[in-house]
Amino acid sequence: MSQSEAEVSRLFDRTLAGLKEAVRGLIGGDGLDPDPDLTKGDAERIRERLWACLEGRGGEVSARNRAAELGRAYLQLSQTGRRRYLTILATEFDRDPASVEQAMAALATVPPEGRAAAEDALRDALSAPRERLLRQFNALAGGVKFLVDLRYDLMRFAPEDAALPGLEKDLKRLLASWFDAGFLELRRIDWNAPASLLERLINYEAVHAIRSWQDLKNRLDSDRRCYAFFHPSMPDEPLIFVEVALETGLADNVHALLDEESPVGDASRANTAVFYSISNAQRGLAGIALGDFLIKRVVDDLRAELPNLKTFATLSPIPGFGRWLEQNPDEGVEAALAKPQWWEDPETAEGAKGPVLRTVARYLVHAKREGRAADPVAHFHLSNGARMERLNWLANVSETGRAQSAGVMINYLYRSDLIEANHEAYKGEGRIAMSSSVRALAGKQERKPR
Repeated sequence: MSQSEAEVSRLFDRTLAGLKEAVRGLIGGDGLDPDPDLTKGDAERIRERLWACLEGRGGEVSARNRAAELGRAYLQLSQTGRRRYLTILATEFDRDPASVEQAMAALATVPPEGRAAAEDALRDALSAPRERLLRQFNALAGGVKFLVDLRYDLMRFAPEDAALPGLEKDLKRLLASWFDAGFLELRRIDWNAPASLLERLINYEAVHAIRSWQDLKNRLDSDRRCYAFFHPSMPDEPLIFVEVALETGLADNVHALLDEESPVGDASRANTAVFYSISNAQRGLAGIALGDFLIKRVVDDLRAELPNLKTFATLSPIPGFGRWLEQNPDEGVEAALAKPQWWEDPETAEGAKGPVLRTVARYLVHAKREGRAADPVAHFHLSNGARMERLNWLANVSETGRAQSAGVMINYLYRSDLIEANHEAYKGEGRIAMSSSVRALAGKQERKPR
């Protein structure tokens, strides 16, 4: 089993336990224990049970029992079996095009007094049977987590199976409504949190790996903060979390921020909150806006707790630069970084600083995807109304930091009086808010010869 497959397997373990609990005590059903690859006979049993769920045979209790058994059966399948299961759900439980056309035609010709009924009929025709099945999973203990993880499977399988993107979009719409920010609970996580939750932080941290329990304890000390969103149906599973350092002035080096030997600062004297890591804990919620709401809520909480905080900024990675540089090679940068261990030699590092910072700035400001910043982290913060404030040289010289952006990191600044204007300018025109120092480094965009 590869590392990726092992990670996916661990991802489903907790969900399987929840669905086993949902099955316990329910009546009916013969116990689905399919072959892991979902061979023909088992596929037919799954298909029959899915239809039985839709038809409500045997009443509500039997329907819940079938849904729980179907969920448990899915989690017992191999990757091949899961893909076959999802293909059945996608192709045989889709909306009926003939019914949709008939309902549309009826709506176009119905008199005004019958329009409401015709609209209801069209709405029903547009609702695929598989959506009702997904809602039945949602009602189970552990069902919401099951559907979040199910979407992650769909996201992985869909690029190679034309039948699955429609199902993935249906599920994304449902999850987006269930995970509306109004339903979420913001919690501060400290060292006194349950060990199981702390362990999840270690596993889910996606920006700067947590190396040990001592490392985690340092990140949760009195001059640090960690906040996470939780959903009522997943009370023990963080959805997304942010780590914050309380500092005096902008941070320019992540190694200094995470140094376990550095003295603990006085949070009451800090004037700057530095967001140095934002991790999406549930990959099945990708594309569902959570991070922007998280930052706004955390800023409000920090202001209420620590009135001395005047500046809210990030110390962020630039994850797309390395790939972009491979596609857009720069001789000056390549020469500057050619010497082994270049970052450890002061003279070599100083010689590389100018060429690298200018190239990184050009990437951040001028490299675009569909009219917006190509770098995903830049796009996230610019969409939320931040501005590019400062590039930081040798801010992360770990192997990951060097591969991503030659050790460069960036501060994005959130100014409450400019957030809305920055957001609207970026959303409407793709205009990037930036400081004069970043603008000077980026220069004007070079025109490519025709």
